[in-house]
Amino acid sequence: MTQSVRAILICLVAYLCFDLMSIHVRYLSARYSAQELSVYRNIFGILPSIALLWYTRELSIRPADYKLVQWKLALSRGFVVAIAQLMYYTALGQLELATVSALGQTNALFVVLLAILMFRENVGFWRWGAVIIGFIGAIWIVRPGTDVFSWIALLPIGAAFCYAFAVVSLRSFDRSISNSILYLYSAFAAAIGAIFFALFTNSFSPILSITDAALILSMSICGGFGVIFLMIAYRQADATVLAPFSYFGILTAFFFGWVLFGEFPVDKLFPGVILIIGSGLVILWREQRAKG
Repeated sequence: MTQSVRAILICLVAYLCFDLMSIHVRYLSARYSAQELSVYRNIFGILPSIALLWYTRELSIRPADYKLVQWKLALSRGFVVAIAQLMYYTALGQLELATVSALGQTNALFVVLLAILMFRENVGFWRWGAVIIGFIGAIWIVRPGTDVFSWIALLPIGAAFCYAFAVVSLRSFDRSISNSILYLYSAFAAAIGAIFFALFTNSFSPILSITDAALILSMSICGGFGVIFLMIAYRQADATVLAPFSYFGILTAFFFGWVLFGEFPVDKLFPGVILIIGSGLVILWREQRAKG
């Protein structure tokens, strides 16, 4: 098995982990708020970050080993991730899994826009065209001005923007900085941010059963290891090889939503989802051409 194939398989496992996390959130949303679930996800999500440190042999009891010069930016990324999770979890509680997943794919479009704003990247006709087409696809799914429009549908797009910032801002860090250290900072800050948002927007309800406690822990572990697997995959293969497989998540989300929750939002997704996927693939194609 080549390294690229191995990386692709790890990447697919990561997206499966994210789908499992989403299923947990959707199920638990009937009894717990998005704020509460975000807090639990981030607190227990620190455990996979510790596992990553152990895996990379960077786990240490010396605080100096975790020192980071750009600690403010690293913590800021974590707060932004907490905002993204709050929006994403709120949407999962009220929209179909496949709809949330499809709108979340606007992440690739925001990555391009933020790269222009933050790093003054030159973007040509093809990538600008892809960005515009992708947003048209998102608008087609959200359908503002119609009876089916809901402000909740904007939340996955807002989450995609926040996640895109978290991705693009990584370029500001020195390449010598360990991914595991950055992830630890992000996980810690996301936990603090989630607690802050929950305290000011919601009162905590008690966990109702041992089953719910197990599901909350499982949700957090799935989400945390999804991030870890994705990081490992992107360290083994080029982004242009792996990025197209992110659309695998739309298919699996559609399948799980259909089987587990009886959701079949074909009319809502098409043809907007085709425009989103197509725009993302155009961006990846242009990135590949630029590297060649």
